[in-house]
Amino acid sequence: MASEHTRTTTSTPTRTAAATEPPRAATHAWRTRLLMAGIVLAALNLRPAITSLGALLEEVRDGLGMSGSTAGLLTSVPPLCFAVFGVTAPRLARRFGPGAVVCAGMVAITTGLLIRPYTGGTAGFLAASALALMGIAVSNVLMPVIIKRHFPDRVGSMTGLYSMALALGTSSAAALTVPLTGALGGGWRPGLALWAALAAAAVLPWLAFVRQRRGAPGTAGTAPGLAGTAPGLAGAAPGPAGSALGEPAAPHARVERPDGPRITRSRTAWALAVFFGLQATAAYITMGWMAQIFRDAGVSAGESGLLLAVTMAMGVPLAYVIPRVASRLPQQGPIAVVLGVCGLVGYAGLYLAPAGGAWAWAVLLGVANCAFPLALTMVGMRARTGAGVARLSAFAQSAGYLISMPGPLLVGVLYQHSGGWGLPLALMAALMLPQMAAGVLAGRPGTVEDESAAR
Repeated sequence: MASEHTRTTTSTPTRTAAATEPPRAATHAWRTRLLMAGIVLAALNLRPAITSLGALLEEVRDGLGMSGSTAGLLTSVPPLCFAVFGVTAPRLARRFGPGAVVCAGMVAITTGLLIRPYTGGTAGFLAASALALMGIAVSNVLMPVIIKRHFPDRVGSMTGLYSMALALGTSSAAALTVPLTGALGGGWRPGLALWAALAAAAVLPWLAFVRQRRGAPGTAGTAPGLAGTAPGLAGAAPGPAGSALGEPAAPHARVERPDGPRITRSRTAWALAVFFGLQATAAYITMGWMAQIFRDAGVSAGESGLLLAVTMAMGVPLAYVIPRVASRLPQQGPIAVVLGVCGLVGYAGLYLAPAGGAWAWAVLLGVANCAFPLALTMVGMRARTGAGVARLSAFAQSAGYLISMPGPLLVGVLYQHSGGWGLPLALMAALMLPQMAAGVLAGRPGTVEDESAAR
């Protein structure tokens, strides 16, 4: 009887564990797919606020009575907001959880895009744009962190998926804004406001990850998912692929300092910030002004929007390929050089034959704009831990966007006072040279944790 009783009592937990394992696995798989869908939908909304405006910039200028310098200021608002608000993202994520912050960011994008065409003046338009860009800024910073924390063995492929979706959203807004505006009656206001619907759709998957329960990393009190103390942000090393939804780290997992590495002591971090800033300068000048360059060369508004869309659409395949290739190389500098050369040729073509070779220049500049997914990939590769990625992402993006802020404004001033595109294009080409140099330095092997420890 004793032996029978023993067999009965010892077999019950085994059957119970076996019975509960499939539901747990199914829930884990479902939440992983939901997280991936949330990343893709968020990425689709990180640029339409900018490229939809670029496609209708002339109409917005006329409707609001903007000068060329004011329009240049408008195109400088994105990097300013990204620098100011992006630096707050790690702190907000530690306080509320990255899922809650990204969800709030999608709500801010929705609200800003919906109200900005109807604010009645330039100041209101700028304020509503800043609201949308604030949501973009925090999501920009947290996406590499979320990918590193929840897909540590697939950083290259997930960064590629995220970057591809970002490029798709960017190009779609550039290509569709003008024809959709015509279909809605020709007014630029509904043509800009309609992109709020896409942002509203992105709120939905992130609602599943909005939690505010807190607990120490690696304890049972830590809320699952993307919430609580955000282990990847609080210093815990990323878990294995099986813990993709924030389950507690193994007891033997190495824990870094709570505040992470001292990023400002890392030369790689500074090189990455410069590279990020200069590629952002080129990207926002392109998104804000390239359609106008073609329109001034005699290209129709519809075709100019399509050309801008082609430039942005080049990032759809390349944003997936480049991170995968870059993550397999010991150094990423050669990729930065190739992209920079494409930019130099594209700018030269815009100066010499803007209308005659328009499609070729659009393609080349689209290739050059893929420095952005390369920068994101290097952020994930130049830090060893989740805390390191969080601090490096915030530093590189915030400092980088501060560096990029004067570029679009200066282009607007040069365009207005010179009466042509010669000087702006010369400036854009000249900035490609330090961008390539910074890319070579940022692409060297090593991590910011190692550099900080060595100092």
